[in-house]
Formats: sequence, C-alpha cells, structure tokens
Amino acid sequence: MAGGVNRKISAASARAHTRRAKQNSSFQLPPGMFTKALVALFIGFSAWTYQAIQPPPSKIIGSPDGPPVTAPFIKLSDGRRLAYKEHGVPKENAKHKIVFVHGFDSCRHDAVVAETLSPETVEDLGIYIVSFDRPGYGESDPNPKRTVKSMASDIEELADQLGLGHRFYVIGFSMGGQVLWSCLKYIPHRLAGAAILAPVVNYWWAGFPANLSTEAYSLQLQQDQWALRVSHYTPWLTHFWNTQKWFPASSVVAHSRDVLSDQDKELMAKLEKRGTYVEQVRQQGEFESIHRDLIVGFGTWEFSPLDLENPFPNNEGSVHLWHGADDCMVPVEPQRYIAQRLPWIHYHELPGAGHLFPHADGVCDNIVKALLTEG
Repeated sequence: MAGGVNRKISAASARAHTRRAKQNSSFQLPPGMFTKALVALFIGFSAWTYQAIQPPPSKIIGSPDGPPVTAPFIKLSDGRRLAYKEHGVPKENAKHKIVFVHGFDSCRHDAVVAETLSPETVEDLGIYIVSFDRPGYGESDPNPKRTVKSMASDIEELADQLGLGHRFYVIGFSMGGQVLWSCLKYIPHRLAGAAILAPVVNYWWAGFPANLSTEAYSLQLQQDQWALRVSHYTPWLTHFWNTQKWFPASSVVAHSRDVLSDQDKELMAKLEKRGTYVEQVRQQGEFESIHRDLIVGFGTWEFSPLDLENPFPNNEGSVHLWHGADDCMVPVEPQRYIAQRLPWIHYHELPGAGHLFPHADGVCDNIVKALLTEG
C-alpha cells in the first residue's frame, strides 16, 4: 500500500507563493482601457470648453422671445433693422444735418450732443441730429459680419434713407468716435465735416511708434490690458473672458469707477437719467453689442487711421479731434501723436477734462459751433 508523501515547504517559498496569489487576484484594466479613459476625459473637457466659450443666441427685436419694437427704423440693404431717434429742428427746415454715433455700452438715447446743446444754438444754426443704435445695441439688429468698413456703410445708408442730402456731418463719442475713422476712410465724399470726441484707440494700429503704444497701453488697468489682449489675439474668447468669474474682466464692461477721472466722477450725476432706458442697451445680449465692439474695435484693422488723407483738401469742410488731458480710459498721448501725424486735423485738448467731458456744461455748444463754422 502506498504511503503519503510529506513535503516540507520553506518560509521563503510560502511568502513567494502568497505574493503571487495576491498579484494574480489584484484588479487589472483590460488592455487599452486607460488610453480610452484619457480620450473620453479629453473629449468631455473639450465639449465643456466649447460650450463655455459659446455666447448665447441674441434675443432679436420683434421675435417671439425678443424685446418689442418701439423705435422708428430703416431696413438696410442686407435686411437688418437700424433703429434711430431724431433731435433738433425738423429735418426739412434744417441748415445742418448731423449723424451722431454713440459709444461703448450705449444706445440711440445716449446722444450727448443732442441732449446738451442749448436750444439757442439749435435754433440759430438750424441743427437736425439723428442718433441710431449701432448693430446689436438697443433695437438695431445684430450684425455677426460687422467690420470696420460695414459701420461706414450703415451710416451712409441711414443718411440716404432719411434724405439727409449728399453731404452731412458726423459726430462720434468714445467707441463711436473710433467709428468715424472708417467714415473718413470709406465715405469721405459724403461728409461735410466730422467731430471725433475722445475716440477709443486701437494700440495695434500700424504707424504708432512702438514705445508710444506700449507706454499708453501700460497706463490701462491690468485687467483692461488683459481684456484688450484677448479681444485682439483670441477674439473667440472675448465672450468667455468677460463673463467668467475667475479673473477680473474689463473694468469698462463692469462700470467700475476706477477708470474715471476726477471730472468724470463729478459728471456722473448727469448720467442718472440713463436709468430710464439702460436696460435697453444690452437687451438683445452682450455678445453682439459690447463684445462685438471689443472684437472689431481692437482687432486687426483693414487700414490705419494714421495713414488717412485730408478729406477736405480745398477747405470745404473740417475734421476736429477733441480729447481730455486727464482721460483715464483712453490716454491722451496717442491722440497727440495722431494730431501731429495728420496736421489737417483741428486738435482740441481740454486741460483737466476726463473721458466724459462732452457732458460738461457748454462743451457741446463749442464742439458743434467749431464743426459748423470752421471750413
């Protein structure tokens, strides 16, 4: 009869056997699963990022989900609606007809020249003024294809449809002042004169000395420098940057008082009436209004204002540039250089004045009289 076999197992063998058993029983991902998980994570993050940078759709005026139509408007050649507001003497009795272009985060009601001109000046000079909502603001349809040139075309069409005649005056304030450079470039033959008030400067315009643009740019608040960089270099991130909560966005978008001069702070009381209509300004959405302004205004331009030629070589009209010496939003130094580079511009620098100087008593009377009486 066979007997059992006794085996003696060493302690080392027992420990090795135990380790092999533990290794064999541990969880292991199927081949390629880790790579697939990383790909899925990347796709998910990309989808979230894409959604985060996409602006919401505009609430178009007159649509079922949009604000109602309350203002008169024209239909542009591409079908867009352009809302407007008339001021001054009746158009048919006017001696001088002016198109006013509002600034950033504003609308047709923010026609500072029309609102502050004295009745005597209006009547004596026979002044008619039309202000309008720039695309995406107020009750004007957005223009996703907006360019520097398209703004000049919109103004020309507005003047034609309202019957302002072959030549008319233009006045623009802040970002609206920047728009007037495109009028001087693309429709100079339609202009009787132009007054450019505290125009926003694009620090990437060709022709600025590098040290000048760099120094002027550095005078901006740090958060505004970043906002402008994003608008210029990565315009597709403009909406995201100005709506995210991690970093400070544009101080102008946020209506910060940190960018106001002493005079600006005193003049803020004159803007309290904006409370009656301020909700209309961005009522169609922020992207096609204020964010589109940043993208176009600080993007790569098709021309440089510093290369413009005199639109009135025979003194049949004049161009005036007005700026406050203490402007904290738009530094004065680039304006001085533009005036030096373009000697045909009548340059008016106001000591002690900030960005909101047109709201000061009597200033717009001086601006309009200089525009209409200096040939």
